[in-house]
Amino acid sequence: MRPDGRQPDQLRPFTFERNVAKFAEGSCLLKIGDTHMLVTATVEDRIPPFKKGSGEGWLTAEYSMLPRSGRQRNNRDLMKPNGRSMEIQRLIGRAMRTVVSLDRLGERTITLDCDAVQADGGTRCAAITAAYVATYDAMRWMMKQRMIKEMAIKEPIAAVSVGVRGGSEILDLNYDEDSTAHTDMNVVMVESGRFVEVQGTAEQEPFAADTLGRMLKLAKKGIDELILAQRDVLEI
Repeated sequence: MRPDGRQPDQLRPFTFERNVAKFAEGSCLLKIGDTHMLVTATVEDRIPPFKKGSGEGWLTAEYSMLPRSGRQRNNRDLMKPNGRSMEIQRLIGRAMRTVVSLDRLGERTITLDCDAVQADGGTRCAAITAAYVATYDAMRWMMKQRMIKEMAIKEPIAAVSVGVRGGSEILDLNYDEDSTAHTDMNVVMVESGRFVEVQGTAEQEPFAADTLGRMLKLAKKGIDELILAQRDVLEI
């Protein structure tokens, strides 16, 4: 039995809320268990210097945890992100760029600000999953403004954590499970079932190929559920 009574293949209860930030071109608050992730999407008529003249746009992400989002207060990233935040925001940016047609954006940048309001495990996965909803709404705004002629997203994308704890593979780890797991993994997938990124580590004992296979199967089950909910909240 898991600490919160869930089955091994069960996601935490989750909800998506769109348009929570009045002035952002797109925004989404994803609550999954006790992890609450707010993502806002900003559209700007500028691109990084390395993209100038390419005719393409850019998408980038920033990630942070509010000081009391977790069980202890963490310092704000006032000068520059810490190593963990940099790694996560690069992951979010990489993941989202795989499903965005940059050539359709024109020379514009979409910036995704991903802030953990409350953190109980799986914040990077929640950020990617909410970022898709925020980005989709930002592109709807761009179409209304006649910046783009058609939606520049190829397919939905979501992410979820999986792991091994107590000898069993489990889906969507909360903090207590993640901190005591023998193996933990973050999986990013698109709707067509292809992998974008797999980050996995054996914390104690190495894991076998068949264990990896079962974890990936669990991840796909969870991601399929999240993508179905994304489609539902976006009405697509």
